[in-house]
Amino acid sequence: MTKPVPGIDSLGDLAGSRVLVRADLNVPLDGGAITDDGRIKASIPTLKRLLERGARLVIAAHLGRPKGEPDPAYSLAPVAIRLGELLGRDVVLIGHDDDPGEADIVLLENVRFDPGETAKDERDRAEFAKRLAGLADYYVDDAFGAVHRQHASVYDVARLLPAAAGDLVLREVEVLRRLTEAPERPYVVVLGGSKVSDKLAVIDNLLPSVDQLLVGGGMCFTFLAALGHDVGKSLLEADLVEKCKQFLATGKVTLPVDVVVAAEVNAEAATEVVDVAAIPPEKMGLDIGPRSVELFRDRLASARTVFWNGPMGVFELAPFAAGTLGVATAIADLADALTVVGGGDSAAAIRALGVDEARFSHISTGGGASLEYLEGKQLPGLTALADHGG
Repeated sequence: MTKPVPGIDSLGDLAGSRVLVRADLNVPLDGGAITDDGRIKASIPTLKRLLERGARLVIAAHLGRPKGEPDPAYSLAPVAIRLGELLGRDVVLIGHDDDPGEADIVLLENVRFDPGETAKDERDRAEFAKRLAGLADYYVDDAFGAVHRQHASVYDVARLLPAAAGDLVLREVEVLRRLTEAPERPYVVVLGGSKVSDKLAVIDNLLPSVDQLLVGGGMCFTFLAALGHDVGKSLLEADLVEKCKQFLATGKVTLPVDVVVAAEVNAEAATEVVDVAAIPPEKMGLDIGPRSVELFRDRLASARTVFWNGPMGVFELAPFAAGTLGVATAIADLADALTVVGGGDSAAAIRALGVDEARFSHISTGGGASLEYLEGKQLPGLTALADHGG
C-alpha cells in the first residue's frame, strides 16, 4: 500500500444515513452453535461508532464457502443473534434484495449465497455490487479478513459509494506497516501450520529483513529433511526441500530440537517425545517438544518485534497442544515488545488454550490477508478504498 486508506471521519455527517458495512463474521459453527465469536466481537467497536454517529446499518458478511446459492448450513442466522446480544440492539436478518425498512440494524444473509459475490467476471460481480450499493448511502469496509479478495462486497462496492475503512481495518494496516517498514529490532518471526508451501512467499519476502525465523508446526519437517533427518511419516513436501536448504543457509532459521510423535492423529494415541534426529519411521511428528519450546523462548527473550502465524502442532488435541501453548505464553510474556498474532489458527489457538488476548499487542482477524500483506502483495479491498474512498 502506498496511498493512505481513508477512515470513517472522511465520510462527514452520517446522521440518518444508511451505511453498508462489510464485516468479517466468518465464525466457526458446530451444529448451528458458534464455537468462537472472536471475529464478531472484533466488529463491535466500528459498528457502535457508526450507530453513535446516527447511522443506520446494513451489515454484509460471508460465512464459509457455499456454492453461490442458499444453503442453510451457512446461514448467518446464529450470527445475527450473537451480534444483537453484543450490541444490545435488535439485528434483523434479511435477504439481499429485501428492503431494510426502518430497522436501525440489518444483517444481510450470507453474501456468498449469490454467485456474483465471488465471480471472476467483473460484469457478474458488478451486477451484485450495484444491488448492494442500492441499499445504502455510504460504504465502510471493516472486514480485514476479506480485503485480499476481489469480491463484489469487498472491491466493487467500494467503487460505487463514498467509502472508508472501519477502525479494525485501519488498525490492522497500521500494525502491519510497522512490521514491514520500520520494525524495532530484534525482529523475530514465528511460523507454524502444516505446509511450507502456504508460507513460501512470506518467508521469501520477510527473511531478508528479520533477525530470527522460528519454524514449528507441520512445516518444520520439510526443513528438518533439508538437514538430512528422517522425518518418519511426518508431513513432508519433498519438492521444497531444496528451497528450505536455501532458507537455512541464511543462518537466521531456528528449528525444533525435539518433537512429540504418535502413530496417528488421535487424542488417545500413545505419544513420546523424541530428538528430531530420532523420529521413528512408523510415527509422525505432531507437536514441538519441551526442549524446543525453551529454545524458542530463548530466541524470543530479547525480541522487540514479534510476528507469529501458525500453531506449533495439532493444538486442537490435548496431547499435541503444549508446544503452541508454550510459544503463545513466551510471546505473551514480552510485555515491552510489539507482539502481533497473524490471525487464523493462531488466534483460534490463543482463545482455545485460554491465553489472555490482552497480553498481545495485536491479534489480526485475517490470517490470509495479513500474510499476503507481508508478502508485499496489493490487497484489492485496500486498493479500492485508497483509490475511491472518502
